[in-house]
Order: sequence, then C-alpha cells, then structure tokens
Amino acid sequence: MLIRLALLLAILFIASAAVLYLLTRDPRYPRLIWQVVRFMAYVLLVFGVLYLLESYGLVAWKVFV
Repeated sequence: MLIRLALLLAILFIASAAVLYLLTRDPRYPRLIWQVVRFMAYVLLVFGVLYLLESYGLVAWKVFV
C-alpha cells in the first residue's frame, strides 16, 4: 500500500514536471524528473530486497527452527 502511494505520487510529480518543462523550457525540470526517477528506483530496490529477505530468509529460518 505504501509503495503504491509512493509510486502514484512520483508519477504525478513526474507528469506535472514534464508539463511544466514543456510550458517553460526551464532546464531544472528534467533534472528534477531524473532525481525523482532515481530515488524511486532506489526505494523499489530496497523494498524488493526486503521482500526477498522476508520471503526466502524467514521461510528458510522456519525450516531450521
């Protein structure tokens, strides 16, 4: 649920920054879009690793305990 909300906010932010760039041609907006995309990639990577640890790590832990 939290990841979906973060993705939705990121997509809305990227879309609004893209529209603002098309209207103003200010070079700050593509940099800002790239920063948001990079940050969301890191967030998804962290949540993916945590999900894998939860799925496989805890299952393996229950087998041995």
